[in-house]
Amino acid sequence: MSTLAQDLRFALRQLSKAPVFTLTVVLTLALGIGATTAIFSLVEGILLRPLPFADPDRLVVVGDHVGTSTGLGITAREIETYSNAASAFASVGGYTATQFELSGGARPEEVDAARMTASMFSTLGVQPILGRVFTAQEDASHQPLAVISYALWLNRFHRDPEILGKTIDLDRKSYSIVGVMPRSFAFPLQAGQLDQTQLWVPMSLTPDELSDQNAGNWGFNLVARLKDGVTPPQAAQDADRVAKLVVLGFPANMASIHITGDAALLKERAVGNVRPLLRTLFVAVAVVLLIACMNVAGLLLVRAIRRRREYAVRLALGAGSGVLIRESVLEGLLLSLTGGLLGLAFAATAIRTALHMLPESMPRVDSISMDAGVVSFALLISLVTGALCSLAPAFAALRTNLTESLKEGTRTGSGAASHAWLRSTLVVAEIAIALVLLTVSGAFLRSFQMMRAQDLGFRADHVLVAGFQLPLHQYPNYTSAHEFDQAVIDRLTAAPGIVAAGVTDNLPASGGGAASGYTIEGVPLNQWKLQFASFAIVDGDYFNTMGIRLVDGRTFNANDRADAPLAIIVNETMAKHCWPGQNALGKRMHAGNPKKGRPWATVVGIVADTKLGAPDQPNADQWYIPAQQPAILNGSTDPGMFTRATGGFIVLRSALPPEQMVQTLRLAVAQVDSVLALEPVQAMTAVISDVEAPRRFNTDLITAFAIGALLLTVIGIYAVVAFSVSLRAQEIAIRMALGAQRSRIARLVLVSGAKMALIGCALGVLASLAISRLIASFLFNVSATDPLIYLGASVTMMLMTLLASALPARRAASADPLDALRAN
Repeated sequence: MSTLAQDLRFALRQLSKAPVFTLTVVLTLALGIGATTAIFSLVEGILLRPLPFADPDRLVVVGDHVGTSTGLGITAREIETYSNAASAFASVGGYTATQFELSGGARPEEVDAARMTASMFSTLGVQPILGRVFTAQEDASHQPLAVISYALWLNRFHRDPEILGKTIDLDRKSYSIVGVMPRSFAFPLQAGQLDQTQLWVPMSLTPDELSDQNAGNWGFNLVARLKDGVTPPQAAQDADRVAKLVVLGFPANMASIHITGDAALLKERAVGNVRPLLRTLFVAVAVVLLIACMNVAGLLLVRAIRRRREYAVRLALGAGSGVLIRESVLEGLLLSLTGGLLGLAFAATAIRTALHMLPESMPRVDSISMDAGVVSFALLISLVTGALCSLAPAFAALRTNLTESLKEGTRTGSGAASHAWLRSTLVVAEIAIALVLLTVSGAFLRSFQMMRAQDLGFRADHVLVAGFQLPLHQYPNYTSAHEFDQAVIDRLTAAPGIVAAGVTDNLPASGGGAASGYTIEGVPLNQWKLQFASFAIVDGDYFNTMGIRLVDGRTFNANDRADAPLAIIVNETMAKHCWPGQNALGKRMHAGNPKKGRPWATVVGIVADTKLGAPDQPNADQWYIPAQQPAILNGSTDPGMFTRATGGFIVLRSALPPEQMVQTLRLAVAQVDSVLALEPVQAMTAVISDVEAPRRFNTDLITAFAIGALLLTVIGIYAVVAFSVSLRAQEIAIRMALGAQRSRIARLVLVSGAKMALIGCALGVLASLAISRLIASFLFNVSATDPLIYLGASVTMMLMTLLASALPARRAASADPLDALRAN
C-alpha cells in the first residue's frame, strides 16, 4: 500500500509539471466520456430500464391485423371475448386513450386521460399510493370515479392529503377521486413529455359502443399478462384463434372482413421504433470516444518518448520494468478518472439540456436520468479508457534502449523515430474514423434538407391553431358541435386582421387523425378489398384558411347542409388511386364496406395532397367531409348522441403575425363558451417544427458528434506533426544550411500531413461504404453512398489536416538552423 501511495504521489508530481499536457488530456477525455455517458443515459432509460410494472416482460399488447392494415387495436366487443375465451393470458385489461376538460377548483384545462377496465390495474401489477382503484362492479355500473396521476396530484392539488373523496369536473360531469397512482406510473405508454396521461376513469362501455354499428371501430386496446410458461409466439397464436371467434360475432355486413390476431411484448411496442436510432447514436458517440482515446494515447506516447532518457537512467540504476509500467498506467488512470468526473458533470448538463430538445416521438423520456447505473458506466469506461490509453507509453518505456538513450543526451531524434509508425497509425486511424462520421453527418444533413424542401400541400405562414375538446354533456351531437364551430368562426371572421377561419378534426402535419374503410361505386362485391383512407371533418372556410390548393371542382359551402345531397372532397392521391385515368369529379363513394348500405356521397372537389404527418412521409389517400353532413360516416342525418367527447382544431389565417392573434382567438371562443379550455394555441409553423423534430434531433446530434470528432482529430494531427517536426529539427537545420528554401521546408511538413490524410481518407471512404446500409433507413431521398457527400467530407478532412499542419510547418520554416544545430 505504501508503494502504491508513493507511486501515486510521484504521478501527481509528474502531471503537475506539465499543466498544459494534463489539461489537454483531461478535457479530451471529459468530452469523449461525457458525450458517451449522456447517450448511454438515453439508452439505459429508454431501452434497458424495465417498464414500471410488475414483471413487465410478461406483458403483451394484443391487437388485430385487418385486411392490409396491420397494428390496429381491438374493438369494444373483443375486450370481453378475450377475457372469457383466451387461454394464454393470466389476465387482460382494456383501455382507450381520451381527453377531458378538467375543471373545478382551478382554471379549466385539457388533460390526457384513459378509460380503462378495472382489470387493467391488476394486469399491470401496480397499486395506488393513496386510496384504491375502481372495481369491476363500479365499471359495469358506470360509476363516475377517477384515479389521478402523481403529477396531477402534485401540480393541481398540491399533494392534498385529503384528496380522496373530493370531486373534479371532467367534461363538466362530476367525478369522485378514489386513488392516486405512484410517481413512476405511466400508462398508456406515450412518447414525449407533453401528452402523458393524467387520470384514469372506468371504461364503462356504452350500448352504442357495443352495437353492430360500431362493430368495426378498432379504437380500443388490450394489454394481457402471459401465463407462466407461455411465450409471445404462443400468445400470438392464441390471439389469432380468439380473433376468429370475434369474426363469427360480426354483423352480416362485416362477414367478408379478414382479421388476424396478434400479440407483441409491451416494451417492444413502446420502444421498438427508436431502438435502431439509439443504437446508431451510441455507436456514433462511441466513435467519438475512440478518437479521444487515440488522441490521448498519442499524447501519452509523445510524453513517454520525451522521457526516454529519464527511463534509461532509472533502468540503469536498477528500477524494474514493472515499476515503469505501473507508473505509466497510474498516470493514465489519474487522467482518465479526472476526465471521467468532469465528463459526468458535462453529461449531467447535456442530459438536462437534451430533455428539453428531445422530440415528442421519443418514448419513456421520464425514465432518462443520471442514476447509479449511468454513473457506474461512466466510471467503468473511465477506468478502461485510462488503462488502454496507457498501454502504448508503457510499452514504449519498456522498449527504451539504455545505450542509445544515454548517448543521445538531450537529443530526441534517432530513438524516437522508431515509434513514428505508431504515431502515424494513430493519426491515420483518427482521420479514417472521423471521415466516417463526417459522411454520415453529411448524409443526415442532406436528408434533413430534402425533407424541408418537400411541398406540404398547404401554407403554414400566418396561420394560428388552437386545439379544443367539447364536453360531451353540453355538446352531445353533430348539431350542437356545428353550432359551436359556426359561432366561433363568425366571431373570428368579423375580427379585424383575420383573413379566414375554419375548424377541422384532423390537422395537417400533426400525425394524428382518424381513418375509415370505404367503398367506391361500381366496384363488384367480389373485387372489394378493405383499405383505409384518412378523413377530416371540416367547417367554415377551412381550405382557404390553410392555403390548400383547389385542383378541380369546388370547396364546401353553406349549401352543403344535412338535408342536401352528400358531398365530399378528395385529395389528388386518392383521386388517382380510386379512379385511375378518370376524372374523379361526380364519382361516388361511401364509408365502410359494400354491405353497410350507407348513402353515396359525390365527389365535388379535388384538392392538393397535404402531409398528414412529417414531410418525409409519403402522400396518402385522404377525403374531406362537411361538418353538417354526418350521414356520410353514420348513414343517417340524425346520428344520435356522441359516444365520446368531440373536438378538433380552430384554424385562422391573419394578415398579422399569428402570435398577435392569440387573444383575439381566445376572446372569440370565450364569447361562445366561457370555460372551454384551448390547448395548445400555437402558430402552424410550430406544429410543423414539432413533426420535423425527430429528424432534426437525429441530424443535430450526429452533426455535433462529427464536429467533435473532427476537432479531436485536428488536435491529434497537430500534436503528432508538431512533435515530428521537433524530432526532425536537426535534419531540417542541415537542409537549410545546405541551401533549402524555407518554403520547401514548409512544403515538406505539409506533405507529410497530406500523406496521412490521403491514406486516412481512403480508409474512411471504404469504411463509410461498408456501413452505408446501416444508415440508409434513416435517410430521406438521399443515397447513403452519394459521391458528392463523400467528396465533400474528404475535402473537408484534407483541408483540416493541412490547417493542423500549417502551424508546425510555419515554425519549421522560420526556425534558425544555427540554433537547432547548437541545441543538438
